[in-house]
Amino acid sequence: MTRRIAHVAKKVGVSEATVSRVLNGRPGVAESTRQSVLTALDILGYERPTQLRGERARLVGLVLPELQNPIFPAFAEVIGGTLAQQGLTPVLCTQTKGGVSEADYVELLLQQQVSGVVFAGGLYAQADASHDHYKVLAERRIPVVLINAAIETLAFPAVSCDDTVAIEQAWRHLASLGHERIGLILGPEGHLPSRRKLAMARAVADATGGSLAEERVVRGMFSLEGGQAAAARLLDIGVTGIICASDPLALGAVRAARRRGLDVPGRVSVVGYDDSAFMNCAEPPLTTVRQPIEAMGRAAVELLSVQIGGRAVPPGELLFEPELVVRGSTGQAPRGV
Repeated sequence: MTRRIAHVAKKVGVSEATVSRVLNGRPGVAESTRQSVLTALDILGYERPTQLRGERARLVGLVLPELQNPIFPAFAEVIGGTLAQQGLTPVLCTQTKGGVSEADYVELLLQQQVSGVVFAGGLYAQADASHDHYKVLAERRIPVVLINAAIETLAFPAVSCDDTVAIEQAWRHLASLGHERIGLILGPEGHLPSRRKLAMARAVADATGGSLAEERVVRGMFSLEGGQAAAARLLDIGVTGIICASDPLALGAVRAARRRGLDVPGRVSVVGYDDSAFMNCAEPPLTTVRQPIEAMGRAAVELLSVQIGGRAVPPGELLFEPELVVRGSTGQAPRGV
């Protein structure tokens, strides 16, 4: 008991006497300090005293698939900061290859009596993945918000960037520059945002008098290496414009072109997706479709807070408008190629 009090006191930055007063339900402690002590108990894995167990922890799980893609730290910064403004403490759960799974994180978060969970990228975006751990959250009525995809069978609210608008902006931009042989690099089969991008690409290709052959649609892992391998296949068939489902994929496409001695954008134009950190510092600066991360992150927290407060949220998916950011990786289609 003494060790626990000392550990919590050090974590919060208060005296051991203050922690003792909170644990014993005595007066004389500010409510903000009291909540900080209780949150520290949860974070450190200590059980709350019996008389305090009825109070749900002010913790919110923030589950991300990775941190290597800059878009996810960007979402974490916005969501974490907004949660803190509302008196909620984010618990960052990042998956690593061969490490703790998403389902394991959900189990751990439930053990900590979290107030809710925000998923920014995950298995819910993959149609052929197991969704059992999401069903557990729904059965226990834990508030949940999904970012950039939705699960049709579960009534979780979702906040998404409009994939159809994003791909239309990118396609029409390349078409306006004279590109006719446009290819796509998308995520794995079953990735819902990629499915939406593909459907819109086919529609806009038809609308602009062109077509999208199957060979010009390549799937890969969301990484620089995945983009490089996928772009190599598109370059083999003479594609001059490449639209990618993420910025790392686009950077991989630029590298693939350069390793063949092809100038970007002189011979090949590349468009990314996200406008994540430092894309304006790439060489050449990357043309990309910007997700409104700030607005999306704040909306996700608002939807979560409404649920935590016991109120209903409107069903369906909130779609946010993306913005094409034109930089140096796109240019006029090469002539006679």
